Amino acid sequence: MDESLRSQVENYLSHLDGLIRRGRQLRATVEKDPSDKSIIAALRVWQEDCGVTINQLSGGSKAHWLARSFSEAFLMRSTAGHAVEGAAPDEIVKRLIDVLEQAVASLTGTDDGPVISASTQAPAPHRFDFVHNLELRPVVEQAYTDSRRALEQAEYDVALRTSCGILEAIVTDALEHGGVAALATSDAPAGKIADWAFETRLAVAEKLGLIRSGCARLPAIARKYRDATDSDGNDYKNPTITERDARTTGQVLKVVMRDLDPGR
Repeated sequence: MDESLRSQVENYLSHLDGLIRRGRQLRATVEKDPSDKSIIAALRVWQEDCGVTINQLSGGSKAHWLARSFSEAFLMRSTAGHAVEGAAPDEIVKRLIDVLEQAVASLTGTDDGPVISASTQAPAPHRFDFVHNLELRPVVEQAYTDSRRALEQAEYDVALRTSCGILEAIVTDALEHGGVAALATSDAPAGKIADWAFETRLAVAEKLGLIRSGCARLPAIARKYRDATDSDGNDYKNPTITERDARTTGQVLKVVMRDLDPGR
């Protein structure tokens, strides 16, 4: 196996390990209270993350055995053996963990890396094609990857602040592209957009209809994420950022990304 493929396999294994750990935690939680809306929301985010990873590993082919296993995890069998919708949430989590473990086994069982062989030449997903500033796109794309990795590694402070930075960047880009005329009719504050407070940018973007009301879910610590450091970036308030804070912020970011790119 060449070094580039070996590095790719190692990255996938690390990512899969994080997904499996999250899945086990979610399963234990959902078994206690399957009706909790916050748990269901977290479960959906995890399932979406699993789907993205499986799609990459299978080269985007729905016919790939790994992609088929992922799809079948959401089905239950009737007494006649036919597939029907409606498997219980905890059972779905268990099955998806099994699929992830199959991917791990395949990646570690041979030097050829058969699971990802079909996707090694596939282009990376372009989540931020809606960003008008072309130089900003690769920056926020990398930051997005970093935020997800930090979340998987339980670095909740880094995950939240990175998500907030992305959110601020893409909303600012949308506001700047909206034009001076639109801003003038929205009672926006004077001065450059880059000088506005984070919360002000979100409020104006919502008033202009660029985004909807998803930012209402942002935790208080996320709204003040810039206040957590001094001018040199040193942590002086030592805020406590929980996993829930970090995950909710990441969910809000995804909602805003959909708002700014309705066709995605």
